[in-house]
Amino acid sequence: MKASQVSEIRCVQYELEIPIEASPARVWRALTDQVGSWWLPDFHMLGPDSQVELEQWAGGRLIEKNGERELLWYTLLAIDPGKSMSLVGYCTPEFGGPTTTMLTAKLSGSQGTTVLQLSDALYGRVSDKQVESLRGGWNQLFTEGLKFFVEKEK
Repeated sequence: MKASQVSEIRCVQYELEIPIEASPARVWRALTDQVGSWWLPDFHMLGPDSQVELEQWAGGRLIEKNGERELLWYTLLAIDPGKSMSLVGYCTPEFGGPTTTMLTAKLSGSQGTTVLQLSDALYGRVSDKQVESLRGGWNQLFTEGLKFFVEKEK
């Protein structure tokens, strides 16, 4: 390990929109109360038996637990129940950082269709590869995970 290392600091923002054939109320319930039901196996960092949950208050955590092991994915900064939430998380150097990520999820739509709008702003040591990995990962998680989970009920 080098005694010191200087890295370029960048700020990058990207957005995703995921249409879901369900009411905003149903999507919100899945997004907040049922995270563990749609969180894909590849996203369980603490093993296949880990549990993922969201504490729904400012300062609450999006956390993964497996026995005594815990991984803090995000801290909830703001929540407008049924409409939006803003979270902040960190990537350590082990995962390409140090980077701070500020993720916002907003729901819009009518009774039959909801659009999940995700906005992720990253600052710190941010590479193009990391941005594309995060964009692809969130798209996979919220499309193959959340969207599939909600729509399969029909």
